[in-house]
Amino acid sequence: MGNVGERVQDVRVTDDTLTVDLFDGRTISVPLAWYPRLLHATPAQRSNWQIAGGGFGIHWPDIDEDLSTEGLLRGAPAPRESTPA
Repeated sequence: MGNVGERVQDVRVTDDTLTVDLFDGRTISVPLAWYPRLLHATPAQRSNWQIAGGGFGIHWPDIDEDLSTEGLLRGAPAPRESTPA
């Protein structure tokens, strides 16, 4: 697991940005385009998130999306389903 400071404190989703505040004071902002499920979700679906994975993840139950703080810190977009192997 990650550093305790890398736990999720707050999440904000706008029409084009996902912003996650961590307990160690860092704020991660990434383009919403990296996460198509969030990009195409309604504002209500985006705002319905839960802290998961012992505090190191975020889950959106309405769209079945899960992100980890580790992946966000690494700057890893969601895998592209249409990309050939």
